Amino acid sequence: MLQVGDLAPDFELLDENGKPTRLSSFRGKNVLLVFFPAAFSPICTQELKQISAHERDYQRENAAVIGVSVDNKWSLLAFKRDEGLSATLLSDFHPKGNVAQKYGVFMGETGYAKRGTFVIDKEGIIRGITVKEPKEPRSEEDYFNQLRNCPR
Repeated sequence: MLQVGDLAPDFELLDENGKPTRLSSFRGKNVLLVFFPAAFSPICTQELKQISAHERDYQRENAAVIGVSVDNKWSLLAFKRDEGLSATLLSDFHPKGNVAQKYGVFMGETGYAKRGTFVIDKEGIIRGITVKEPKEPRSEEDYFNQLRNCPR
């Protein structure tokens, strides 16, 4: 299980536009890595819309927001477009949940990820971890408190 202080496991997934995106390409910025169970589900939609509403606040924290789900890239593209989301959305579709497994949030019995959030500093070190069950919403205030723990 990953812990605060660990180097975040690197990975490459396709974004909502089909572009390969590597976590390590965000070095030099803090990263809010948000695993979510499913595009268009009520809690996921609410959480990601709230993040989008505070996009400037994340920019002030020098943070890129990356959402990861087991949905395919086409579903994520429609989700981002239809809900007006600002986060980069990555598809952990094949092999299904591979990255969520690396981060310890994949639920093999359902095929979805838990609501795992990892705050990663500009050097790739995990500075905060929050894991909730799929029906438990997260607190955005926690994200900002953890981002403030990142070295400037």
